[in-house]
Amino acid sequence: MADTQAEQRPSAGEGRRPVILVAARFEEGHAHKTEVLAPNECGARVFFDAILAAGGLPVQMSLTDDEDVIDQYVTLADGVAIPGGPDVDPKLWGDDAPYDESLLCHVRDACELPLVRKAIAADKPLFTTCRGTQMLNVALGGTLDMDVPSIPRREGSVAHDHADLLTRTSHRVEIEPGSLLERASGSHGFAVNSAHHCCVGELGEGLVLSATSDDGIPECIEMPSRRFVLGVQWHPEYTWMTGGPDFNLWKAFVDACR
Repeated sequence: MADTQAEQRPSAGEGRRPVILVAARFEEGHAHKTEVLAPNECGARVFFDAILAAGGLPVQMSLTDDEDVIDQYVTLADGVAIPGGPDVDPKLWGDDAPYDESLLCHVRDACELPLVRKAIAADKPLFTTCRGTQMLNVALGGTLDMDVPSIPRREGSVAHDHADLLTRTSHRVEIEPGSLLERASGSHGFAVNSAHHCCVGELGEGLVLSATSDDGIPECIEMPSRRFVLGVQWHPEYTWMTGGPDFNLWKAFVDACR
C-alpha cells in the first residue's frame, strides 16, 4: 500500500494551518574580529507574526535560482508571500540605463522572478508587499517607475511622503469597487503606511490596478484570472496588530490558502 508524504499530510481544510512559503530577505556578510561572517537569509519578525496571527504556518525558503528546487517549494506550499526589500533590477525589463548597484539585490531577483511565475502557473495564492509587488509586476512583463518623488501628482492633491513611514500612516488608498482588494480588506478605502521610492509602471500581463494613493501613485495590483494574487505597495506587516483592513488582508490571504 502506498505510504507517501502527500497521503499522510492532512488537507489545509482539516485543522492544519496552511503552509505559507515566505521568500527570504538577504543581508550581506560583515566583518567580525578577524573574519567575515556568512551572509544571512532572513525575514522580518512582524511578517511571520502576521501570517501566524492570521492562521497560517510560515516557512522561509532558501534563496536559490535552482528552478527544480523552487518547483518543490511551490509544490510544498499552500500559498506564497513575498516581502519588501531592495529595488528590482531595471535590466529585467530591458532598461539598460545606469542604476545604483547598491540599491539592488541580484540574489533575490534570481530567486523571486521564477518563484512568482511558478506560483501563478500553479494557481497558488500569492500575496506581495512593496518590493514583492514590484517583482510581481516585472515577472509578468511589466515595468517600474524607479523614482516616485519625480512622478507628477494628481491635480489638486497634496503630494505625500511615500518613502519613510512604516509604523504610522502616510496617505489613503482609493480602492476600485468590486476588486479583490476591496473584498479582502473589507474597505472602500483606508489609510496606509508607505516606504518606497519605486512603484508599478506599465502593468504586467493579466494584472489590473486596483488602488492608488489619493495623490495618484499606484498602490495595489491584482490578477483577476487567478483565485488570489494580490500585491500591495505598502507594508501591512507593520500595521496588522491594530486590526482593521490590513489584518483583514492577511486573513483573506491565509483563508485563500486553505
